Amino acid sequence: MSQSAIDLAEQRLSDRIWRLNNLYYIIDKKGQKVKFEMNWAQQAIYDDLWYLNIILKARQLGVTTFITLLLLDVALFNSHVSCGIISDTEESAKYIFRKIKFAYDSLPDHRKAMREAKIDSAKELTFSNNSLIRVGTSLRGSTFNYLLVSEFGKVAAEDIRRANEVLTGSLNTLAVGSYCFIESTARGRSGIFYDMCVEAKKAKDSGKNLTKMDYKFHFLPWWQEPHYRISQGGIQISEELEEYFKMLAVQGIELDLEQKCWYAAKLSNQGDNMRREFPSTAEESWEVSNEGLYYGKLITQARLEKRIGFIPYEDSIPVYTAWDLGYNDSTAIWFFQVYRKEIRLIEYIEGSGESLAHWLGVVKSKPYVYEKHLAPHDVMVHEYSSGMSRQASARKMGINLIPVQKVQIIPGIDQVRGILSRCFFDERKCEKGIKALESYKKGWDDRSGCWTSQPLHNFASHGADAFRVLATGLYLIEKQENIDGRTLGGMNSFTRQKNHFTGGFQSAFR
Repeated sequence: MSQSAIDLAEQRLSDRIWRLNNLYYIIDKKGQKVKFEMNWAQQAIYDDLWYLNIILKARQLGVTTFITLLLLDVALFNSHVSCGIISDTEESAKYIFRKIKFAYDSLPDHRKAMREAKIDSAKELTFSNNSLIRVGTSLRGSTFNYLLVSEFGKVAAEDIRRANEVLTGSLNTLAVGSYCFIESTARGRSGIFYDMCVEAKKAKDSGKNLTKMDYKFHFLPWWQEPHYRISQGGIQISEELEEYFKMLAVQGIELDLEQKCWYAAKLSNQGDNMRREFPSTAEESWEVSNEGLYYGKLITQARLEKRIGFIPYEDSIPVYTAWDLGYNDSTAIWFFQVYRKEIRLIEYIEGSGESLAHWLGVVKSKPYVYEKHLAPHDVMVHEYSSGMSRQASARKMGINLIPVQKVQIIPGIDQVRGILSRCFFDERKCEKGIKALESYKKGWDDRSGCWTSQPLHNFASHGADAFRVLATGLYLIEKQENIDGRTLGGMNSFTRQKNHFTGGFQSAFR
């Protein structure tokens, strides 16, 4: 080989872009061995690379494949580097490791001889330059220079304990200046992944100068993928879908006919999962799939109808509260007003580890004029510690907790469904409560592989239980009363004294 050829080879090998597009092989979607070359999504991540990266994406853009090859390249061409990959399941971890192993084994023999794999196990490759790459579902206790967390949104939504373990274990071991990639499709408006994305997006939108400890937000929508298009054929695009496309156009997302046809065809088999799996915008990606959810579709409808926004406290009508007094001192309280058929949720608070007296004090400290406080039926049960019921304890502090009639959980859930179309939520003051309603779901039976008939007990339970108290106790507020020959729904003594209020809320809000 001539010196010029040697120089050219050395020049190419010193260029990571060249290496990534020329050295490695993968198995493509057709099951064929092909040389890896970066697509638009992978190139976008590489061009906009930061130290800490959080990636919200559409499906099947090759993000995981690209980052695993990037980490393999880092390990092969840098000494004493540790790279870790955390996957959502054991099966996914094995699949990712096979990709890495295949890419390494497909290198020319003379390249592998330069970076011999000294430890070659089912989850780790350690090379002769003392660099390694390790894959697992949890890498707590390990310290990495480069870390990929794959499908973290799924982990955060389904296993809070493991998500916290990733956050406090692996992510907290990253030294300043290390590289991290957290990538996932969305899983609703709750959980660690959602919170991290929101903060990173706020920083990006505000033009904040990022430090090495700030996450950079990347969003990869479906419509930028050139292969997501088909000819029309017999595909019919509904009026509702055309309206959706017009809404995207207003936001600067202009789709051609083949893209619209692809979306329509994909929507027919994805259903409620479409906006999660193939989002057009970052905001719509958080619209949760309704699978297993009790109220997901109804909360989405409230967003579409703009019933979630700024809801002012109107001092001309009374405020009511609905409580959940859970075990271990867990408490959730909704503050709401009723005007005609509207139920206006103006505030929500929750917490644990505090006494009933604490929460009664919080309620009394609010600038509201109260009419009734609704509580679960067991508020009248006497406690062994005090010999008094919580209702009696509350009365001593000046608040009468009224027990609502006992309703079984599923009929109570149906009553909630029956009133949600009437509800307006203050987006800021009710943020946690909205998340609870949006995330409240059925339990899952792993043995049978199906949803159970009862709710899953998780972070959403207390907020949803308090709202069920609201729904099942609404009859105490909306009793029909005959006043001077007129039948008025929902008007109590407070409202009659302040009947100068004329409404106009809906038109002003919208």
